[in-house]
Amino acid sequence: MVSPALRAALEQHAREALGSDFRIQSVEPVRGGDINTALKLIGPGAAAFVKLRGADGEAMFAAEAASLAALRTCSAIRTPEVLAHGSIEDQTFLLLEWLDIQPIRSPETARRAGEALSTLHRCTGEHFGWHHDNFLGNTPQTNPASDNWSRFFVQQRLLPQLERAARKGFGGDLQRDGERLCNRAPALFLEYAPQPSLLHGDLWSGNLGALPDGTPVLFDPACYYGDRDTDLAMTELFGGLPMDFYVAYRSAWPLAEGYEQRKMLYNLYHVLNHLNLFGGGYLRQAERMASQLAAELGR
Repeated sequence: MVSPALRAALEQHAREALGSDFRIQSVEPVRGGDINTALKLIGPGAAAFVKLRGADGEAMFAAEAASLAALRTCSAIRTPEVLAHGSIEDQTFLLLEWLDIQPIRSPETARRAGEALSTLHRCTGEHFGWHHDNFLGNTPQTNPASDNWSRFFVQQRLLPQLERAARKGFGGDLQRDGERLCNRAPALFLEYAPQPSLLHGDLWSGNLGALPDGTPVLFDPACYYGDRDTDLAMTELFGGLPMDFYVAYRSAWPLAEGYEQRKMLYNLYHVLNHLNLFGGGYLRQAERMASQLAAELGR
């Protein structure tokens, strides 16, 4: 799994960041990811975290490192520090600070996380999009600068996923209703003009945790500037966060009218991505969402 050359390179990078006496004494697998190999590198009195991938991972890890650096500009929330990224032989790696991240369970930790996310979303950009393209899981995600949020979301999020689904053989009702929805989606934004908030971009409960002292931690990001509702919507798609998280967020920054409908639109993107990555088990859910949205917007 870790060749001698890769081990030596990781140890050298960790030594530069953690101290000159660091050496890898043991390597432990870390559960939770499904697209990369994740390991904990344990040394005397210190540890580091590394993601490994084949030769195709260099752009992906560079993009993730850039997203983590962007999130670190928000003092209200913690992210792992990037120690190094690069390639050795036929493997690419992303070496990160090791943090003892735990699930968010207690009401107080949930409230801190909700408030911290609202603070992150107050970090805004001049345009929607990002300064380079990145990835949502294994899926390329294009991020050209735009001043029109609904056009950006349709053209850079929904349409590429629908086109990918069509290439994989998912046609019929999904494509028909998806086309209708893309044509009608701008109607959701006639009286709602979101600001370009800094987004985590892949914010399900598995990518949000806390340190033992309750400090919120974000990781595995796919950042861009967009409607803050997209982050909140995804946290609800797969569940796992206490209600105190949402109460705290909304108390710090109330949501605008129409969130429930926007939530379904934004989560359709992630359901389509799961359909394209993991197969037909997500087809019926995607079809129901596209059909309901197209019908509601056609009234």
